[in-house]
Amino acid sequence: MADLTILVAARDEEERIGETVRALARSFPAAEIVVADDGSRDGTAGAAERAGARVVRLPRRGKGQALTLAERELGPGPLLLSDADLVGELAPLAEAGADLAVARFERREGGGFGIAKGVARALIRLRSGFDASEPLSGQRFLSAVARETCFPVAAGFGCETRMTIDAVRAGLDVREVDLPLRHRPTGRDLGGFFHRGRQLLEALLACGPQAVNRRGIRLPIVGWVAGVEGAPAAAVAAVGLADDLWSGPERGFRRHLGTGTTTGVLKLVAIPLIGFLTTRRLSGAVLTGLAANALNQLDTAPGRALKAYLAAAVFVDAPTGLAVLLLPYDLREMVMLGDAGSNSLGALLGLKSVGRLTGRGRAAAIGALAGLTLLGELVSLGDLIERTPVLRELDRAGRQA
Repeated sequence: MADLTILVAARDEEERIGETVRALARSFPAAEIVVADDGSRDGTAGAAERAGARVVRLPRRGKGQALTLAERELGPGPLLLSDADLVGELAPLAEAGADLAVARFERREGGGFGIAKGVARALIRLRSGFDASEPLSGQRFLSAVARETCFPVAAGFGCETRMTIDAVRAGLDVREVDLPLRHRPTGRDLGGFFHRGRQLLEALLACGPQAVNRRGIRLPIVGWVAGVEGAPAAAVAAVGLADDLWSGPERGFRRHLGTGTTTGVLKLVAIPLIGFLTTRRLSGAVLTGLAANALNQLDTAPGRALKAYLAAAVFVDAPTGLAVLLLPYDLREMVMLGDAGSNSLGALLGLKSVGRLTGRGRAAAIGALAGLTLLGELVSLGDLIERTPVLRELDRAGRQA
């Protein structure tokens, strides 16, 4: 298969990657082999290059993110995915004739109690109706059509689970192929349980709401968890989640209002109404709506909205625990707030400010937020931050390149 490309995701696999690359080259002499080095701290990249692979060096983010970023560097055509510690022959996958062919290990080695795999099977069945025996198998052949359908893949170890769901729901031919493969098993020790727990969590997140960020990485939207802060936040999170799931390309007040009935218009009406019902004040309605919109306007780069929230929360005594917990994952581009998160956290700031500020203080806050909203309609707030040295440094702090 002359136009086949092989993509191997690897992290800290210096001892094994060389043999894996050489074995793949023997099986597919005409294929280009590319290793997506997911921020390895050992000599993985060098070992892969010495074995004949092209290496795409990436920051440490996760398996799915590494596959997505490296896939963009490849030429068109079918794609074979392989784990870095594989032993065995993958040619039958490419010869199966399916759009998505998944390797099913003939013999199980090591592993845990099957909880992560069982949950992944159930998620695939629930979302697509397909019964998968090996939902977490990283050995996969994708036709050109399947590649276009499935990429960008979901983040982390959830990439395989969501890939199967996406392919089945697109009406593609998905098959599992029994192969005599081996790889490094994870044992029933602390490291093994941590790995499988992470697989389980990331598979769950991969099957929930997703969005593509500024880099083209597909991430789980987790901001809806801000609803745990109380009924008003939960209501705003629900409205924001509807916008995450069903919004169109419209951005800004003018475009939403000009289009008519959109999820953005729903937010413009519902969020101030939630503020009014909660505070019983017109100023509460206005502050809630404006603060929710302001934080949403800032949610255009990793960590930006959460940093703004934490800075403002100090002054209005808003809860900070959830934001502190999410910030490192947002900065490392492992999750996204989405409209559900930015709107609900912004609304919390507005609601808290009603009780903390005097009438004159509330008027000043409304004026400042209205000015920020108007400014965001005229120029890009992200560009403005980038052009302001102090704001630029604060904004970039903790973010990966």
